[in-house]
Amino acid sequence: MRWRLALTAWAVLSTVVTTRSIAEELPPEKAVRSFLGDYCLSCHSAKRKRGELDFESVVEGALSDQRRVWETVARKLSARQMPPYGKDRPDEEEFERITRALEGILDRAAAKKPEPGRTDTFRRLNRTEYRNAIRDLLAIDVDTEELLPPDEASHGFDNVTVADLSPTLLDRYVSAAEKISRLAVGSPVSAPVGRTIRVPPDRTQEGHVDGLPFGTRGGVLVGHTFPVAGEYEIQIHLTRDRDEHVEGLKEKHQLELLIDRARVGSFSVEPPKDKNHSKVDKHLVKRVKVSAGPKKIGVTFVKKASSLIEFRRQPYRSRFNRHRHPRLTPAIYQVSITGPFVEKSTKDPPKPRARPETPSRRRLFVCDPKTSDEEEECAKRILTTFARRAFRRSVAEGELDRPLAFYREARAGGDFDAGIQAGLSAILVSPRFLFRVERAPKSLPAGETYRIDDFDFASRLSFFLWSSIPDDELLALAERGDLRKPEVLETQIARMLADERSTSLVENFAGQWLHLRNLDATKPDQRLFPDFDDNLRRAFRHETELFVDSVFREDRNVLGLLRADYTYLNERLAKHYGVPRVYGSRFRRVELSKESRRGGLLRHGSVLAVTSYATRTSPVIRGHYILKNLLGAPPPPPPPDVPALEDKQVDASLPLRERLLEHRANSACSSCHEMMDPVGFALENFDAVGRWRETDRGLPVDSTGRIPGSEEFRGVAGLEDALLQRPEIFVRTLTEKLLTFALGRGVEYYDAPAVREIVRRARVRDFRFSAILLEIAQSTPFQMRTTR
Repeated sequence: MRWRLALTAWAVLSTVVTTRSIAEELPPEKAVRSFLGDYCLSCHSAKRKRGELDFESVVEGALSDQRRVWETVARKLSARQMPPYGKDRPDEEEFERITRALEGILDRAAAKKPEPGRTDTFRRLNRTEYRNAIRDLLAIDVDTEELLPPDEASHGFDNVTVADLSPTLLDRYVSAAEKISRLAVGSPVSAPVGRTIRVPPDRTQEGHVDGLPFGTRGGVLVGHTFPVAGEYEIQIHLTRDRDEHVEGLKEKHQLELLIDRARVGSFSVEPPKDKNHSKVDKHLVKRVKVSAGPKKIGVTFVKKASSLIEFRRQPYRSRFNRHRHPRLTPAIYQVSITGPFVEKSTKDPPKPRARPETPSRRRLFVCDPKTSDEEEECAKRILTTFARRAFRRSVAEGELDRPLAFYREARAGGDFDAGIQAGLSAILVSPRFLFRVERAPKSLPAGETYRIDDFDFASRLSFFLWSSIPDDELLALAERGDLRKPEVLETQIARMLADERSTSLVENFAGQWLHLRNLDATKPDQRLFPDFDDNLRRAFRHETELFVDSVFREDRNVLGLLRADYTYLNERLAKHYGVPRVYGSRFRRVELSKESRRGGLLRHGSVLAVTSYATRTSPVIRGHYILKNLLGAPPPPPPPDVPALEDKQVDASLPLRERLLEHRANSACSSCHEMMDPVGFALENFDAVGRWRETDRGLPVDSTGRIPGSEEFRGVAGLEDALLQRPEIFVRTLTEKLLTFALGRGVEYYDAPAVREIVRRARVRDFRFSAILLEIAQSTPFQMRTTR
């Protein structure tokens, strides 16, 4: 009997090996067709046509003739999403062999006829790019949220659908240009103007604010650009409750007003004797003389002496909620800045106005006319230099006619500065500044590919890495035709990555890729999470930004985003995570032990909070987030008639895993939830605000999970292991996100060969971030374009 079993096993094994060997010897196209016949045609045939895909109609022709279809197939195979679980699936070796064969066919076809795709000819600067461009042109940090409406996102980023310029939006740009040019030149204002800074109502102000002097607590630190030197009024309002009582005011407090860390005012705040709080903060107003230019304004309280609170016996308590955690001390509600106030005229003749010395004037005024005869030539030089930077290319003949006309008209009715301000405004509303224009050579017919010119290439590079305009060095290299040289390009990418402006890759790119911007709208239920406040919300975001910045700016292997032995914490966040011996408001790098529950992105409170509901975690949202943003394989959107999961329809005492079976019982839902839910359940040890837990509603947490193509694992560590087993999938997804952000359009099927080539080349350099950036910059989609 044993002999017969052994013989049978040998025969079966021999058959499998022989079949596989024969398949490996087949030409790539025949091997792919054989694979489809074995695993795919039962569902994707003319009769069944699952997912609107019929392989029978395309399998006969050359695979390279149907690249859109076969790139979809290649993507599904590489992500191990097809064949679906429950069906006959090949082993990992066969998956890998067929995927390589299919991708090789498609890559060879793309090499013969590259398709770089096409970005819009006119792409408006979005709100972030506009702000950064003004900063780099004029050294002015403007609040574009006040000046311009938000941009709509597409393909995950808000620099994609920005081709339109409605009359209303144009009017906003004109108003912004007038304000910015006035600030840049330092022109006098006809009347005082005001700005109000309001502190979020759920911000606890019982501790030190980073950036303010030690020995203070609470308050706010904001940047403000004073247009001219003069007298400005700063008024402070304290936070009140619904009864209009100043919260936490039980004794005398000292309030400090600072400009660039220098004290310019000091106030006493005392509880009223008659319990009437209406006049408690009426005296918190100060007129101060301020020089023109950017300043840091701080308003804060002097910290009173307090005893050391032992952490375990007295954990952190938020202090902004009147009923659950009322404020212990007064807090700042808002700060208003108004001015400048011009002194009343006297009998003495007016003195000539002294020109302010500000960073914006030093950057703008490249010459200073000594006589009226020199003004025209100096104005032309100033506006030409500014226009070259603003237009991101050499200024052509006639492009300055209109700005110079505005200059002459304003100069005739005012002084030289007034003329420059008018010319500057004209440039700031020019389409050559507001739009990134990529024109095709006129001689090319429609559908032809061409290499974009060197100035457009410089703009693509700078808006990619800096979300801003190219600097003088990039423009000079583009003008000489040297920027694309491999050694020059690599040097420039290293320089740009080391530059402070590359923080936009974190704040702008990663902020959208990882959904960090959604934190502002995250409001966990205060009954369930009473200690969640704006301080924690800001700490979540800052931890992730600093962590991503360390990988990007230190040029690390990007797989370090998934697993790391360090993170960035301050005392508030460390207490929330249960990490000991971290004190103070300053964020610092903290090395973690192997047993730590913190580290990579999937352990960050920011990611865990934006993928949860207000009352509980969501394995579905978390699973979808990982599939889409880390694996690049999101499930299709749900059908329109799928019912919502309602807790009242099932036993609420059951674990969430069992309650979610309600969705998977519906055949229309099961295929997608079989992909999403197991991924999300791996993070169930983290609650809706990112705290570690072993139980949920008194029941043990089951964090068993699985990603497509992996064995079952447990918890976040198992999920990280599974993601790192096939690192090219994460690197491919990150590359696609970066390419979408860089090009300002969605990644299409014809971009897939370029993405695969970027990943292959980056692997040689240990998947370092700079290697991915360099390969993107040298890729066909980034350097070329198709005519319409």
